[in-house]
Parts: sequence; structure tokens; C-alpha cells
Amino acid sequence: MNQLRSVIEWNNPENDIIFEKWSVNSEEIKNASKLIINPGQGCVFVYEGKVQGVFLQTGLVELKTANIPFWTTVTKFMQGFKSEHKVGLYFFKLSQLLDIKWGTTSVIKYEDPKYKFPVGLRSFGNFSMKIQDPEWFFVNLMGIRDFLRVSDLRDVITARIIQTLTDYLATAKYTYTEIDAHRIEIAKDLTEQSKPEFDKLGFSLLDFRIEGTSFDDDTMKRINRIADMTAEAQAAGVAGLSYAQLQQLEALKLAANNSGGAGMVMGVGVGLGFGQQMTGVAATGTAAGMAEDASTRLKKIKDLFEQGLITEAEYSDKKKEILAQV
Repeated sequence: MNQLRSVIEWNNPENDIIFEKWSVNSEEIKNASKLIINPGQGCVFVYEGKVQGVFLQTGLVELKTANIPFWTTVTKFMQGFKSEHKVGLYFFKLSQLLDIKWGTTSVIKYEDPKYKFPVGLRSFGNFSMKIQDPEWFFVNLMGIRDFLRVSDLRDVITARIIQTLTDYLATAKYTYTEIDAHRIEIAKDLTEQSKPEFDKLGFSLLDFRIEGTSFDDDTMKRINRIADMTAEAQAAGVAGLSYAQLQQLEALKLAANNSGGAGMVMGVGVGLGFGQQMTGVAATGTAAGMAEDASTRLKKIKDLFEQGLITEAEYSDKKKEILAQV
């Protein structure tokens, strides 16, 4: 790059460079210089701080009046390209910029539509982009920089993605168990909903993908609690008990492990309540409990004993009690 250069070309730009100024040191351009536009490239021509033209076609451009209609005016000031009036050439990529990483910088909050608790979601992925309006992009984002990298836009892009994703999850009605299963669908919807915002920035968002999601610690505690309760409810169903009855059994076992005092009183109270449910003669007993025959009740307490929910002594006592009623 020097004042006498006659061929101007953007060779081997770095992968993450979007825009780069050729005349970094305000170099003058030699009269009748040739501009080479390589495939996947474009060039913005700037004179005295204003965009005078944008070259998009691949090939050779001779920098003279026949090729640049405004050049005659420019040369009146430039005096054979040897004056204080400088021009700037800014090369940019027209090809797609691929595999750009994005990720949430903080958790996205929304309410789970099924379980009605707050969810804190993190997400990450990648996308591709392509410049659609080079002049707008240059004026509003490139500015007076010598170059612009993809990383320079990451915060701007991520902020818009997160805002769109937050709004989307607030209305999409996906419970926490469905997020991963619908990642492709969510990504597709986000691409469409984000398009107007990125069009304003002069580029298109392409091939947007969600690669993974995770939940914050508070959400994981809630999820694990739901999983535990679900497993306990399923176990109770297998044993022929309601979830409430299973909880009473757990309280009985806990009270039995405490010696005397409040633990003993609680154990007696819970034990009495459970005994009433097992014999079907509770004060508010239901018709189904009263009609339950001895063999069914014996099978239930045997299942409870085999699952370790009652002790052998409790099983023996309850078995004698049922048989005595036959």
C-alpha cells in the first residue's frame, strides 16, 4: 500500500472481518488506478466523509470518470490525486458469515405454563449473517473505524436475540420439559420474528440455531422436587395408595425413628389415621373403604412390607388385625 499503487485489492481478509479500510493511513490513490473486486466482496467509495458509491460487481473497476460518474467533481479538488483531499476505500464481505456463536449473558425469566413457577433459562447456539444494505451498514455501524469484526457486533446481536426469545417464551406456552424437544421450531420462529430488527441493521440473520439450553439453580431445585413427587406418586399408585396416604406413611416412619416427646405423639396421631384408612373404618370413611374385602387389604399391606414402607412388626400386627375381623 503506497501512494503510487495502481492496483487496489483486498487480499486474504481475516475470517471474522466484516469491513476493512484499505487506505488506513489516508493514502492517496494514483490516477487511473484499478480496483479489483474479488468474489464475495464489495467496496464502499468515500470522499470527504460521504459515501459516493458502492461497488458490488465482481471484476475490475478503473477509477476514472467513465466508471464513476461523480469522479469529475472529485478530481477538481484532488488535482491529479495529489492533494489534501483524500478518498477512502472500504472493502466488505458480501458472502455469508458462517457459524457465529451466540449465548445468553444472563438467565431468561418466564413462567412455566403448566407448573406455574418461574423458570430461569440459559441458551446458546450459532447463526449465519449476510450484509444486505452495505451503505446503511457502513454509515451506521462501521463509522470511522479502520475495520469492523463480527465480535464487535456480538453484543448488539445477542441483545436482540435474547429480547426476542424472552418475548417468545412468554407467549409460546412451552413447559420446561418441552424446550429441548422444540429447539428447531423455536429457532425457526425466532428467525422470522427477529428479521425486522436485523433488517434495520443492514444485514439478514440466516440459519439461526439453538444448540443447547440449561436452567439456573433455583429452577433445577423446583424441577427435581417435581420429579421426586412424581416418582413418589407413581410408587403410591403401584401400592394401591393415594399420594396423601404415602406421605402419611413417610411421616409415620419418621416419627417412629424419634424417641418420645413430640415425635412419639405425632407418630401415634399419624399411625391412628393410617390405621383407620387401612381398615376402612375411618370416621369419615368412604363407601369404597367400607366395602374393601380382607384379601385386598392383606395384599396391600404385603406390598407395603415388600417395598420397605412398613416394618415386619407393623406388617404382622396389621395382618392379625385384618384376619381377626374376618
